[in-house]
Amino acid sequence: MPVVLWSLRRIGVAFITLIGVSVLIFASVRLMPGDYTDLVLGPLATDEQRAQAAADFGLDAPVIVQYLRWMSGVFTGDLGYSFVSGVSVSEEFAARMPVTATIALVTIIVTLVLGVFLGFFAALRGNGSSGAAGRLASAIGISVPEFLLAGLVVFAVSTLGLGISVGQFAPFSEDPGRFFASLALPIAVLSVGATAVVARNTRDAVMNVLVEPHVQASVARGESPWFIIRHHVLRNAAAPVLTVVGSLVAVLLGGTVIVEFIFDVPGMGSYLETALGRRDYAIIQAAVMLAATVFIVTSLVVDLVANAVDPRLRLTGGGKR
Repeated sequence: MPVVLWSLRRIGVAFITLIGVSVLIFASVRLMPGDYTDLVLGPLATDEQRAQAAADFGLDAPVIVQYLRWMSGVFTGDLGYSFVSGVSVSEEFAARMPVTATIALVTIIVTLVLGVFLGFFAALRGNGSSGAAGRLASAIGISVPEFLLAGLVVFAVSTLGLGISVGQFAPFSEDPGRFFASLALPIAVLSVGATAVVARNTRDAVMNVLVEPHVQASVARGESPWFIIRHHVLRNAAAPVLTVVGSLVAVLLGGTVIVEFIFDVPGMGSYLETALGRRDYAIIQAAVMLAATVFIVTSLVVDLVANAVDPRLRLTGGGKR
């Protein structure tokens, strides 16, 4: 029963957070410098034309009414229409979401596989030369920003003739091989920093578990290293790593916008970047709200899984919440 109550409380906190985020998103979009009517109609538009444009898109209604209309559409799946093109935002999201979701999902898989392996390897090697090299590589990977690494990759591909092309995207339905080939470089760029973060935190988590009394007792009993890792290290080190994965979702959401723009990939990131320049409120609100929802839901799932793996977190974190 305490587990159920804690889970329900955590879900309630996530829902309240999501509502608060929606208010901030709605207010922030309308506080952006510049106005939609100024960008679309131009400086020579008359007051009547501006008023008509505002009325066409419901911008003449009170702010609270606009917010309630927007949230009602969000809950029903109606994200409105682009102020510029008039195309349904939901249809554009449905067409672009698979691209961004593929980049994010493959990046997370690559990050977990490589990051956990390298973290365990560095922790078990201790302070040797291999461990020092791993720590150095991890520090470099964390320090290099995505836009710099992406720019270097584009430069290398364009000048060195590596047989890899940039900007040759093709939908999965038309050419699956070309689809994945066009996403290989964005995934590789995003995976570098994310893998470094997971490797660093995995190493720290494993080394903290290795000095626990029960692990030392297991060593004293003469149990094999693989038995100790499988029975004593994996589960105890999993919770910190899962928490880091939840934080990485926010990093990937921001990094995806950058790499999609640089590598000319028609995903959600490039779509949002274009909408920001046009002050297209419907697209900006929906895209940022979607990103916030993904992050909050992912954090919730990670918390629930981490507490199922290590119930001690529920006793410490649950009381604080």
